[in-house]
Amino acid sequence: MRTKIKYLLIALMVLMQVSCDDWLELQPPGGLIREEFWKTKEDVEAVLMASYESFASLNRTLFVFGEVRADLVEGDFNQGRDEQLLMENNIYPDNGITNWQNFYKVINYCNEVLKNAPEVREIDNTFTDFQMYSYMSEAYFLRSLAYFYLVRLYRDVPLVLEPSESDDTDFYIAKSGEEEILNQIVSDLEENRKYAPSGGFPTISENKGRASKAAYDALLADIALWRFQYQSALDHIRNIEQNIEIVLMPSSRWFEIYYPGNSLESIFEFQFDGGRGQNNGTFGATERNSNQYDPSQKALEMFSFEYSSELVRGEGASIKKYGEDDFIIWKYVGMAPDGQTTRSGDAQYSANWIVYRLADVMLMKAEALSQLEQYSAALMIINQIRQRADVPAVNLANTPNAFEDAILEERALELAFEGKRWFDLLRMGRRNNFSRKDKLIEVIVSNVPSTQKRILAAKLTNPLGWYLPIYESEIERNKEMVQNPYYDF
Repeated sequence: MRTKIKYLLIALMVLMQVSCDDWLELQPPGGLIREEFWKTKEDVEAVLMASYESFASLNRTLFVFGEVRADLVEGDFNQGRDEQLLMENNIYPDNGITNWQNFYKVINYCNEVLKNAPEVREIDNTFTDFQMYSYMSEAYFLRSLAYFYLVRLYRDVPLVLEPSESDDTDFYIAKSGEEEILNQIVSDLEENRKYAPSGGFPTISENKGRASKAAYDALLADIALWRFQYQSALDHIRNIEQNIEIVLMPSSRWFEIYYPGNSLESIFEFQFDGGRGQNNGTFGATERNSNQYDPSQKALEMFSFEYSSELVRGEGASIKKYGEDDFIIWKYVGMAPDGQTTRSGDAQYSANWIVYRLADVMLMKAEALSQLEQYSAALMIINQIRQRADVPAVNLANTPNAFEDAILEERALELAFEGKRWFDLLRMGRRNNFSRKDKLIEVIVSNVPSTQKRILAAKLTNPLGWYLPIYESEIERNKEMVQNPYYDF
Protein backbone atom coordinates (compact mmCIF):
# COMPACT_ATOMS: atom_id res chain seq x y z
CA MET A 1 0.00 0.00 0.00
CA ARG A 2 2.87 2.38 0.51
CA THR A 3 5.07 3.70 -2.24
CA LYS A 4 8.15 2.01 -0.87
CA ILE A 5 6.57 -1.24 0.22
CA LYS A 6 7.93 -3.10 -2.79
CA TYR A 7 11.47 -2.18 -1.77
CA LEU A 8 10.89 -3.09 1.85
CA LEU A 9 9.37 -6.40 0.84
CA ILE A 10 12.26 -7.25 -1.46
CA ALA A 11 14.73 -6.34 1.27
CA LEU A 12 12.95 -8.62 3.70
CA MET A 13 12.47 -11.49 1.31
CA VAL A 14 16.00 -11.61 0.00
CA LEU A 15 17.18 -12.19 3.53
CA MET A 16 14.79 -14.91 4.60
CA GLN A 17 14.61 -18.66 4.41
CA VAL A 18 13.70 -21.35 6.93
CA SER A 19 16.85 -22.95 8.29
CA CYS A 20 16.00 -24.38 11.68
CA ASP A 21 13.69 -26.78 13.43
CA ASP A 22 11.42 -24.19 15.01
CA TRP A 23 8.56 -23.25 12.69
CA LEU A 24 8.66 -19.53 13.55
CA GLU A 25 12.41 -19.04 13.85
CA LEU A 26 13.63 -17.41 10.67
CA GLN A 27 17.38 -17.22 10.15
CA PRO A 28 18.39 -14.79 7.38
CA PRO A 29 21.28 -16.15 5.28
CA GLY A 30 21.64 -13.08 3.07
CA GLY A 31 22.98 -12.85 -0.45
CA LEU A 32 19.76 -13.56 -2.36
CA ILE A 33 18.00 -11.47 -4.98
CA ARG A 34 14.39 -11.77 -6.11
CA GLU A 35 15.28 -13.67 -9.30
CA GLU A 36 16.90 -16.31 -7.13
CA PHE A 37 13.95 -16.48 -4.75
CA TRP A 38 10.67 -18.36 -5.25
CA LYS A 39 12.49 -21.49 -6.38
CA THR A 40 11.68 -23.95 -3.58
CA LYS A 41 8.92 -24.80 -1.14
CA GLU A 42 11.20 -23.46 1.60
CA ASP A 43 10.95 -20.01 0.01
CA VAL A 44 7.16 -20.21 0.14
CA GLU A 45 7.25 -21.36 3.74
CA ALA A 46 9.66 -18.57 4.68
CA VAL A 47 7.31 -15.85 3.45
CA LEU A 48 4.31 -17.58 5.03
CA MET A 49 6.14 -17.65 8.36
CA ALA A 50 7.03 -13.99 7.90
CA SER A 51 3.32 -13.23 7.56
CA TYR A 52 2.64 -15.00 10.87
CA GLU A 53 5.50 -13.20 12.56
CA SER A 54 4.41 -9.84 11.15
CA PHE A 55 0.82 -10.33 12.31
CA ALA A 56 1.98 -11.52 15.74
CA SER A 57 4.02 -8.34 16.14
CA LEU A 58 0.73 -6.44 16.06
CA ASN A 59 -0.41 -7.99 19.36
CA ARG A 60 -0.05 -4.80 21.36
CA THR A 61 -1.86 -2.90 18.61
CA LEU A 62 -4.68 -5.45 18.73
CA PHE A 63 -4.88 -4.98 22.50
CA VAL A 64 -5.08 -1.20 22.10
CA PHE A 65 -7.65 -1.27 19.30
CA GLY A 66 -9.73 -3.89 21.09
CA GLU A 67 -9.76 -2.30 24.53
CA VAL A 68 -8.91 1.38 24.94
CA ARG A 69 -12.07 2.84 23.40
CA ALA A 70 -14.19 0.53 25.53
CA ASP A 71 -14.63 0.46 29.29
CA LEU A 72 -12.39 -2.21 30.83
CA VAL A 73 -9.02 -0.43 30.80
CA GLU A 74 -7.75 2.98 31.73
CA GLY A 75 -4.52 4.72 30.84
CA ASP A 76 -1.80 5.35 33.39
CA PHE A 77 0.72 8.19 33.29
CA ASN A 78 2.98 6.42 30.77
CA GLN A 79 0.20 5.87 28.25
CA GLY A 80 1.31 7.17 24.86
CA ARG A 81 -0.22 10.41 23.71
CA ASP A 82 -1.69 8.97 20.51
CA GLU A 83 -3.30 6.16 22.49
CA GLN A 84 -4.64 8.60 25.06
CA LEU A 85 -6.31 10.59 22.28
CA LEU A 86 -7.79 7.37 20.91
CA MET A 87 -9.14 6.51 24.36
CA GLU A 88 -10.72 9.95 24.62
CA ASN A 89 -12.10 9.62 21.08
CA ASN A 90 -10.25 12.80 20.25
CA ILE A 91 -8.94 11.33 17.01
CA TYR A 92 -7.68 13.15 13.94
CA PRO A 93 -6.00 11.95 10.74
CA ASP A 94 -2.58 13.07 12.00
CA ASN A 95 -2.69 10.50 14.82
CA GLY A 96 -0.05 7.90 13.97
CA ILE A 97 -2.06 5.12 15.57
CA THR A 98 -4.46 5.30 12.61
CA ASN A 99 -1.72 4.23 10.19
CA TRP A 100 -2.79 0.89 8.74
CA GLN A 101 0.54 0.05 7.07
CA ASN A 102 1.32 -2.93 9.33
CA PHE A 103 -1.96 -4.64 8.46
CA TYR A 104 -1.18 -4.19 4.77
CA LYS A 105 2.31 -5.52 5.35
CA VAL A 106 0.70 -8.79 6.50
CA ILE A 107 -1.67 -8.71 3.53
CA ASN A 108 1.21 -8.20 1.11
CA TYR A 109 3.12 -11.18 2.51
CA CYS A 110 0.00 -13.28 2.05
CA ASN A 111 -0.50 -12.02 -1.49
CA GLU A 112 3.10 -12.98 -2.27
CA VAL A 113 2.46 -16.53 -1.11
CA LEU A 114 -0.81 -16.82 -3.02
CA LYS A 115 0.72 -15.58 -6.28
CA ASN A 116 4.05 -17.38 -6.17
CA ALA A 117 3.27 -20.74 -4.53
CA PRO A 118 1.73 -22.19 -7.74
CA GLU A 119 4.75 -21.02 -9.74
CA VAL A 120 7.12 -22.66 -7.28
CA ARG A 121 5.07 -25.85 -7.55
CA GLU A 122 6.01 -25.94 -11.24
CA ILE A 123 9.72 -25.64 -10.41
CA ASP A 124 10.20 -27.67 -7.21
CA ASN A 125 9.29 -31.33 -7.73
CA THR A 126 9.40 -31.93 -3.97
CA PHE A 127 6.65 -29.34 -3.42
CA THR A 128 3.45 -31.38 -3.44
CA ASP A 129 -0.03 -30.13 -4.25
CA PHE A 130 -1.01 -30.96 -0.68
CA GLN A 131 1.74 -28.71 0.73
CA MET A 132 1.01 -25.92 -1.73
CA TYR A 133 -2.71 -25.77 -1.01
CA SER A 134 -2.08 -26.05 2.72
CA TYR A 135 0.34 -23.09 2.69
CA MET A 136 -2.04 -21.09 0.53
CA SER A 137 -4.94 -21.84 2.90
CA GLU A 138 -2.94 -20.36 5.76
CA ALA A 139 -2.22 -17.25 3.70
CA TYR A 140 -5.92 -16.89 2.86
CA PHE A 141 -6.78 -17.14 6.55
CA LEU A 142 -4.25 -14.51 7.66
CA ARG A 143 -5.24 -12.15 4.85
CA SER A 144 -8.90 -12.56 5.73
CA LEU A 145 -8.24 -11.98 9.43
CA ALA A 146 -6.30 -8.80 8.62
CA TYR A 147 -9.14 -7.50 6.44
CA PHE A 148 -11.70 -8.35 9.13
CA TYR A 149 -9.77 -6.17 11.57
CA LEU A 150 -9.50 -3.38 9.00
CA VAL A 151 -13.24 -3.43 8.22
CA ARG A 152 -14.14 -3.22 11.91
CA LEU A 153 -11.66 -0.41 12.48
CA TYR A 154 -12.10 1.71 9.32
CA ARG A 155 -15.18 0.22 7.60
CA ASP A 156 -14.22 0.91 3.95
CA VAL A 157 -10.59 0.20 2.98
CA PRO A 158 -8.61 -0.68 -0.18
CA LEU A 159 -9.04 -4.32 -1.18
CA VAL A 160 -5.60 -5.42 -2.37
CA LEU A 161 -5.43 -8.96 -3.75
CA GLU A 162 -2.13 -8.80 -5.63
CA PRO A 163 1.36 -8.36 -4.16
CA SER A 164 3.28 -5.09 -4.47
CA GLU A 165 6.34 -6.56 -6.13
CA SER A 166 7.16 -4.53 -9.23
CA ASP A 167 7.08 -1.05 -10.71
CA ASP A 168 3.90 -2.04 -12.56
CA THR A 169 1.95 -2.33 -9.32
CA ASP A 170 -0.93 0.10 -8.97
CA PHE A 171 -0.21 1.98 -5.77
CA TYR A 172 -3.23 4.26 -6.14
CA ILE A 173 -6.14 2.10 -5.05
CA ALA A 174 -9.52 3.42 -4.01
CA LYS A 175 -11.43 2.09 -1.06
CA SER A 176 -13.82 -0.82 -1.38
CA GLY A 177 -17.02 -0.99 0.63
CA GLU A 178 -17.35 -3.09 3.75
CA GLU A 179 -19.74 -5.57 2.12
CA GLU A 180 -17.48 -6.12 -0.88
CA ILE A 181 -14.55 -6.87 1.39
CA LEU A 182 -16.53 -9.18 3.64
CA ASN A 183 -17.95 -11.01 0.63
CA GLN A 184 -14.41 -11.48 -0.69
CA ILE A 185 -12.95 -12.88 2.50
CA VAL A 186 -15.92 -15.13 3.21
CA SER A 187 -15.63 -16.52 -0.30
CA ASP A 188 -11.89 -17.08 0.18
CA LEU A 189 -12.42 -18.81 3.50
CA GLU A 190 -15.25 -21.03 2.34
CA GLU A 191 -13.35 -22.09 -0.78
CA ASN A 192 -10.09 -22.86 1.00
CA ARG A 193 -11.18 -24.31 4.33
CA LYS A 194 -10.87 -27.84 2.93
CA TYR A 195 -7.13 -27.30 2.44
CA ALA A 196 -6.49 -25.94 5.94
CA PRO A 197 -4.53 -28.17 8.33
CA SER A 198 -6.44 -30.31 10.81
CA GLY A 199 -3.59 -30.62 13.27
CA GLY A 200 -0.96 -33.27 13.14
CA PHE A 201 1.98 -30.87 13.36
CA PRO A 202 4.89 -32.06 15.51
CA THR A 203 4.52 -29.32 18.15
CA ILE A 204 1.66 -27.82 20.12
CA SER A 205 2.77 -24.33 19.06
CA GLU A 206 2.16 -25.28 15.44
CA ASN A 207 -1.16 -26.99 16.11
CA LYS A 208 -2.46 -23.93 17.99
CA GLY A 209 -0.48 -21.28 16.12
CA ARG A 210 -1.25 -22.12 12.52
CA ALA A 211 -4.49 -21.59 10.63
CA SER A 212 -6.40 -24.81 11.16
CA LYS A 213 -9.89 -25.74 9.99
CA ALA A 214 -11.14 -24.82 13.47
CA ALA A 215 -9.52 -21.38 13.13
CA TYR A 216 -11.30 -21.01 9.78
CA ASP A 217 -14.61 -21.92 11.43
CA ALA A 218 -14.10 -19.45 14.29
CA LEU A 219 -13.28 -16.60 11.90
CA LEU A 220 -16.23 -17.41 9.64
CA ALA A 221 -18.55 -17.51 12.67
CA ASP A 222 -17.18 -14.18 13.90
CA ILE A 223 -17.74 -12.57 10.50
CA ALA A 224 -21.26 -14.00 10.30
CA LEU A 225 -22.07 -12.61 13.75
CA TRP A 226 -20.71 -9.21 12.71
CA ARG A 227 -23.05 -9.33 9.72
CA PHE A 228 -25.96 -10.50 11.89
CA GLN A 229 -26.20 -13.75 9.92
CA TYR A 230 -27.03 -15.83 12.94
CA GLN A 231 -27.83 -19.18 11.33
CA SER A 232 -24.61 -19.00 9.35
CA ALA A 233 -22.67 -18.36 12.56
CA LEU A 234 -24.28 -21.43 14.15
CA ASP A 235 -23.39 -23.57 11.14
CA HIS A 236 -19.71 -22.67 11.41
CA ILE A 237 -19.67 -23.13 15.18
CA ARG A 238 -21.12 -26.61 14.78
CA ASN A 239 -17.91 -27.68 13.05
CA ILE A 240 -15.88 -26.57 16.08
CA GLU A 241 -18.19 -28.39 18.48
CA GLN A 242 -17.52 -31.62 16.59
CA ASN A 243 -13.77 -31.28 17.21
CA ILE A 244 -13.18 -33.46 20.27
CA GLU A 245 -9.68 -32.05 20.75
CA ILE A 246 -11.01 -28.58 21.66
CA VAL A 247 -12.63 -28.50 25.11
CA LEU A 248 -13.22 -25.99 27.90
CA MET A 249 -10.45 -25.97 30.45
CA PRO A 250 -11.70 -27.02 33.91
CA SER A 251 -11.86 -24.37 36.61
CA SER A 252 -8.73 -25.61 38.32
CA ARG A 253 -6.71 -25.21 35.12
CA TRP A 254 -8.29 -22.05 33.71
CA PHE A 255 -5.13 -19.96 33.94
CA GLU A 256 -3.26 -22.42 31.73
CA ILE A 257 -5.04 -20.61 28.91
CA TYR A 258 -2.50 -17.80 29.50
CA TYR A 259 0.41 -19.65 31.07
CA PRO A 260 1.87 -21.62 29.47
CA GLY A 261 -0.75 -21.05 26.74
CA ASN A 262 -1.80 -23.27 23.84
CA SER A 263 -4.36 -24.89 26.13
CA LEU A 264 -6.96 -27.50 25.24
CA GLU A 265 -9.41 -24.61 24.90
CA SER A 266 -7.31 -22.74 22.37
CA ILE A 267 -8.32 -22.55 18.71
CA PHE A 268 -5.80 -20.07 17.32
CA GLU A 269 -3.20 -17.87 18.98
CA PHE A 270 -0.15 -15.96 17.83
CA GLN A 271 2.97 -17.51 19.34
CA PHE A 272 5.72 -15.78 21.29
CA ASP A 273 8.97 -17.12 22.69
CA GLY A 274 11.09 -14.61 24.55
CA GLY A 275 13.97 -17.08 24.52
CA ARG A 276 14.16 -16.71 20.74
CA GLY A 277 13.69 -12.96 20.77
CA GLN A 278 10.05 -13.32 19.66
CA ASN A 279 8.70 -10.90 22.25
CA ASN A 280 5.09 -9.88 22.80
CA GLY A 281 3.96 -6.34 23.51
CA THR A 282 1.33 -7.08 26.13
CA PHE A 283 3.68 -7.69 29.05
CA GLY A 284 5.23 -4.26 28.59
CA ALA A 285 1.80 -2.65 28.33
CA THR A 286 0.32 -4.23 31.46
CA GLU A 287 3.07 -5.03 33.96
CA ARG A 288 3.08 -2.88 37.08
CA ASN A 289 6.17 -0.77 36.41
CA SER A 290 5.16 0.14 32.87
CA ASN A 291 2.34 2.38 34.15
CA GLN A 292 0.61 2.22 30.76
CA TYR A 293 -2.66 0.30 31.18
CA ASP A 294 -4.61 -0.72 34.26
CA PRO A 295 -8.04 -2.25 34.86
CA SER A 296 -10.73 0.43 34.81
CA GLN A 297 -13.06 1.16 37.68
CA LYS A 298 -15.77 -0.56 35.65
CA ALA A 299 -13.65 -3.73 35.42
CA LEU A 300 -12.87 -3.65 39.14
CA GLU A 301 -16.54 -3.30 40.00
CA MET A 302 -17.51 -6.16 37.69
CA PHE A 303 -14.95 -8.55 39.09
CA SER A 304 -15.31 -7.62 42.74
CA PHE A 305 -19.08 -7.96 42.52
CA GLU A 306 -18.96 -11.41 40.95
CA TYR A 307 -15.96 -13.15 42.34
CA SER A 308 -14.71 -14.46 45.63
CA SER A 309 -12.65 -17.24 44.03
CA GLU A 310 -9.10 -16.38 43.02
CA LEU A 311 -8.83 -19.33 40.63
CA VAL A 312 -11.01 -18.27 37.74
CA ARG A 313 -11.39 -14.88 36.05
CA GLY A 314 -11.46 -12.66 39.13
CA GLU A 315 -8.94 -11.03 41.43
CA GLY A 316 -5.61 -12.81 41.23
CA ALA A 317 -6.48 -14.25 37.83
CA SER A 318 -7.63 -11.55 35.40
CA ILE A 319 -6.50 -8.71 37.64
CA LYS A 320 -4.11 -8.33 40.56
CA LYS A 321 -4.51 -6.01 43.54
CA TYR A 322 -1.38 -4.57 45.12
CA GLY A 323 -3.13 -2.07 47.36
CA GLU A 324 -5.83 0.54 47.49
CA ASP A 325 -6.27 1.92 43.95
CA ASP A 326 -3.29 -0.13 42.78
CA PHE A 327 -4.31 -2.86 40.33
CA ILE A 328 -2.78 -4.39 37.23
CA ILE A 329 -3.95 -6.64 34.42
CA TRP A 330 -2.69 -10.10 35.34
CA LYS A 331 -3.31 -12.31 32.29
CA TYR A 332 -0.09 -11.37 30.51
CA VAL A 333 2.02 -10.88 33.62
CA GLY A 334 1.29 -13.86 35.88
CA MET A 335 2.35 -17.49 35.84
CA ALA A 336 -0.48 -18.65 38.11
CA PRO A 337 -3.91 -17.41 39.24
CA ASP A 338 -2.50 -16.44 42.62
CA GLY A 339 -1.73 -12.77 42.08
CA GLN A 340 1.77 -13.52 43.30
CA THR A 341 3.82 -15.49 40.80
CA THR A 342 4.89 -13.14 38.05
CA ARG A 343 6.60 -14.12 34.84
CA SER A 344 10.35 -13.77 34.90
CA GLY A 345 13.20 -13.96 32.42
CA ASP A 346 12.23 -14.94 28.89
CA ALA A 347 8.75 -15.89 30.06
CA GLN A 348 7.93 -12.21 30.56
CA TYR A 349 7.57 -11.73 26.83
CA SER A 350 6.24 -15.17 25.92
CA ALA A 351 2.51 -14.80 26.60
CA ASN A 352 0.71 -15.67 23.38
CA TRP A 353 -1.98 -13.46 21.86
CA ILE A 354 -5.16 -15.50 21.79
CA VAL A 355 -7.30 -14.80 18.73
CA TYR A 356 -9.94 -17.48 19.30
CA ARG A 357 -10.69 -19.95 22.08
CA LEU A 358 -13.68 -22.13 22.82
CA ALA A 359 -15.31 -19.95 25.50
CA ASP A 360 -15.32 -17.07 23.03
CA VAL A 361 -16.98 -19.23 20.37
CA MET A 362 -19.54 -20.63 22.81
CA LEU A 363 -20.62 -17.12 23.73
CA MET A 364 -20.84 -16.28 20.02
CA LYS A 365 -23.24 -19.22 19.77
CA ALA A 366 -25.28 -17.97 22.73
CA GLU A 367 -25.55 -14.56 21.06
CA ALA A 368 -26.70 -16.05 17.76
CA LEU A 369 -29.23 -18.31 19.47
CA SER A 370 -30.68 -15.50 21.56
CA GLN A 371 -31.08 -13.26 18.51
CA LEU A 372 -33.01 -16.15 16.91
CA GLU A 373 -35.15 -16.25 20.08
CA GLN A 374 -33.86 -19.67 21.09
CA TYR A 375 -33.52 -18.48 24.64
CA SER A 376 -33.32 -21.75 26.55
CA ALA A 377 -30.38 -22.99 24.47
CA ALA A 378 -28.62 -19.64 24.80
CA LEU A 379 -29.12 -19.56 28.58
CA MET A 380 -27.69 -23.05 28.91
CA ILE A 381 -24.44 -21.89 27.29
CA ILE A 382 -24.21 -18.76 29.41
CA ASN A 383 -24.60 -20.79 32.57
CA GLN A 384 -22.12 -23.39 31.36
CA ILE A 385 -19.50 -20.66 31.08
CA ARG A 386 -20.52 -19.29 34.47
CA GLN A 387 -20.35 -22.74 36.05
CA ARG A 388 -16.80 -23.12 34.78
CA ALA A 389 -16.05 -19.77 36.42
CA ASP A 390 -17.49 -20.99 39.77
CA VAL A 391 -20.26 -18.37 39.86
CA PRO A 392 -24.03 -18.91 40.20
CA ALA A 393 -26.32 -19.47 37.24
CA VAL A 394 -28.54 -16.62 36.07
CA ASN A 395 -32.14 -16.43 34.91
CA LEU A 396 -33.02 -13.95 32.18
CA ALA A 397 -36.13 -12.46 30.65
CA ASN A 398 -36.80 -13.93 27.24
CA THR A 399 -35.98 -10.81 25.22
CA PRO A 400 -33.11 -10.15 22.80
CA ASN A 401 -31.95 -7.11 24.78
CA ALA A 402 -31.83 -8.95 28.10
CA PHE A 403 -29.72 -11.67 26.55
CA GLU A 404 -27.57 -9.20 24.67
CA ASP A 405 -26.72 -7.38 27.91
CA ALA A 406 -26.03 -10.62 29.79
CA ILE A 407 -23.81 -11.98 27.02
CA LEU A 408 -21.91 -8.70 26.74
CA GLU A 409 -21.21 -8.83 30.47
CA GLU A 410 -20.25 -12.50 30.34
CA ARG A 411 -17.88 -11.85 27.46
CA ALA A 412 -16.43 -8.89 29.34
CA LEU A 413 -15.71 -11.08 32.36
CA GLU A 414 -14.45 -14.14 30.51
CA LEU A 415 -12.50 -12.36 27.76
CA ALA A 416 -11.39 -9.25 29.65
CA PHE A 417 -8.29 -7.56 28.18
CA GLU A 418 -8.12 -10.02 25.25
CA GLY A 419 -8.89 -7.41 22.61
CA LYS A 420 -12.58 -8.31 22.23
CA ARG A 421 -14.50 -5.68 24.17
CA TRP A 422 -14.57 -2.80 21.69
CA PHE A 423 -15.65 -5.02 18.81
CA ASP A 424 -18.35 -6.63 20.96
CA LEU A 425 -19.74 -3.22 21.87
CA LEU A 426 -19.51 -2.01 18.28
CA ARG A 427 -21.47 -5.04 17.11
CA MET A 428 -24.14 -4.28 19.70
CA GLY A 429 -24.29 -0.62 18.63
CA ARG A 430 -24.74 -1.54 14.95
CA ARG A 431 -27.41 -4.20 15.49
CA ASN A 432 -31.01 -3.64 14.39
CA ASN A 433 -30.32 -0.41 12.54
CA PHE A 434 -28.40 1.14 15.44
CA SER A 435 -31.34 0.77 17.82
CA ARG A 436 -29.04 0.61 20.87
CA LYS A 437 -26.37 3.05 19.81
CA ASP A 438 -27.01 5.19 22.90
CA LYS A 439 -25.58 2.42 25.04
CA LEU A 440 -22.40 2.31 22.96
CA ILE A 441 -22.05 6.08 23.08
CA GLU A 442 -22.40 5.93 26.86
CA VAL A 443 -19.47 3.52 27.00
CA ILE A 444 -17.30 5.59 24.64
CA VAL A 445 -17.77 8.85 26.53
CA SER A 446 -16.99 7.15 29.85
CA ASN A 447 -13.28 7.51 29.01
CA VAL A 448 -13.25 11.22 28.22
CA PRO A 449 -12.93 14.24 30.54
CA SER A 450 -16.25 15.38 31.96
CA THR A 451 -16.04 18.70 30.09
CA GLN A 452 -16.08 16.83 26.76
CA LYS A 453 -18.78 14.24 27.44
CA ARG A 454 -21.81 16.16 26.20
CA ILE A 455 -20.16 17.41 23.00
CA LEU A 456 -18.69 14.03 22.17
CA ALA A 457 -21.97 12.23 22.86
CA ALA A 458 -23.70 14.51 20.39
CA LYS A 459 -21.02 13.96 17.74
CA LEU A 460 -21.10 10.19 18.11
CA THR A 461 -24.77 9.97 17.22
CA ASN A 462 -23.26 9.68 13.73
CA PRO A 463 -22.05 6.04 13.59
CA LEU A 464 -19.29 7.00 11.14
CA GLY A 465 -17.54 8.47 14.17
CA TRP A 466 -17.14 4.99 15.62
CA TYR A 467 -14.55 4.20 12.94
CA LEU A 468 -11.02 5.50 12.60
CA PRO A 469 -9.86 8.17 10.17
CA ILE A 470 -7.44 7.34 7.38
CA TYR A 471 -3.94 8.46 8.25
CA GLU A 472 -3.08 11.79 6.64
CA SER A 473 0.03 10.55 4.85
CA GLU A 474 -2.08 7.90 3.10
CA ILE A 475 -4.45 10.60 1.87
CA GLU A 476 -1.51 12.69 0.65
CA ARG A 477 0.20 9.74 -1.05
CA ASN A 478 -2.75 8.05 -2.72
CA LYS A 479 -4.63 10.29 -5.15
CA GLU A 480 -7.55 7.81 -5.16
CA MET A 481 -7.97 7.79 -1.38
CA VAL A 482 -10.97 9.53 0.18
CA GLN A 483 -11.10 10.34 3.88
CA ASN A 484 -13.72 8.69 6.05
CA PRO A 485 -16.65 11.16 5.89
CA TYR A 486 -16.75 11.81 9.63
CA TYR A 487 -13.21 13.25 9.51
CA ASP A 488 -13.44 15.08 6.19
CA PHE A 489 -13.12 18.57 7.56
